[in-house]
Amino acid sequence: MRKFIKKLAVGLLAAAVAAGLAGCGSAASGKRIIRISHAQSETHPEHLGLLAFKQYVEERLGDKYEVQIFPNEILGSAQKAIELTQTGAIDFVVAGTANLETFAGVYEIFSMPYLFDSEAVYKSVMQDTDYMQKIYSSTDEAGFRVVTWYNAGTRNFYAKTPIRTPDDLKGKKIRVQQSPASVSMVNAFGAAAAPMGFGEVYTAIQQGVIDGAENNELALTNNKHGEVAKYYTYNKHQMVPDMLVANLKFLNSLSPEEYQIFEEAAELSTQVEMAEWDKSIEEAKRTATEDMGVEFIDVDIEPFKQKVLPLHEKMLKENPKIADLYNHIQEENEKAKGGE
Repeated sequence: MRKFIKKLAVGLLAAAVAAGLAGCGSAASGKRIIRISHAQSETHPEHLGLLAFKQYVEERLGDKYEVQIFPNEILGSAQKAIELTQTGAIDFVVAGTANLETFAGVYEIFSMPYLFDSEAVYKSVMQDTDYMQKIYSSTDEAGFRVVTWYNAGTRNFYAKTPIRTPDDLKGKKIRVQQSPASVSMVNAFGAAAAPMGFGEVYTAIQQGVIDGAENNELALTNNKHGEVAKYYTYNKHQMVPDMLVANLKFLNSLSPEEYQIFEEAAELSTQVEMAEWDKSIEEAKRTATEDMGVEFIDVDIEPFKQKVLPLHEKMLKENPKIADLYNHIQEENEKAKGGE
């Protein structure tokens, strides 16, 4: 019954949002309502970043725009919210790159294991705004454009039993995102990939349907996975950003001065999110260790990397659209090795 009520509420709210925009998206005061959808809670770093976005825009353009943030998938799943952003029913959505793959093949590259040699390289590539604009505009034909990125940390394995080497993954059923590259990666480690929705993971581990999953540390605490999976292994197989996506017609409707303010707001939201992310990870590790009894395991990453590096060639062959960005990232990896 609770699920039905939630679905009904989501449906009614989404319909109201769409109807509101059809009525010019204006408040009674005559301000244009800017609607932002995301999947996280109000305490999540992404929400805190979006609050900074809202404040920045309203302080400078508050006579014309009011920013409303809808957390917790209130307006539906990321995929549904992307569709609403495409049509202009909402103006912005935070989405994972896996959700963007169907609209622009280049985003598949972020599912590639061990794409970045370090978090420092990952952040430097993502913060190279001039280069990333080429990637961000790749979805223009679909009616939306990425305006900034948010750090979602490194993805690592966690399970009921310790994983210290790739051999410890053999025969284990591991939940992955519903992305072909992630399925191939886990299978290459010798485990059995089990694609499923994120909301099903806790019960699946608890009931022994799967042995573990892979995600960042917040999954242990925010989603309580640390209650059922007591071992978290830092093998760092992926670094996958989240993206703030905007309706293209809305962006094009802005004056040059307004566009600059929205750009600056987006950049500020990323800075706030990144700072809050680092704090939230430290807090999650402390909570998982002290309150849940989770053991964090540091491992030699190289054996894990060697298991899945052949996937690079396979993915490049199957999807030529990722080649330019892949080569750019490899150049940055090499620069970092040379200490430049």
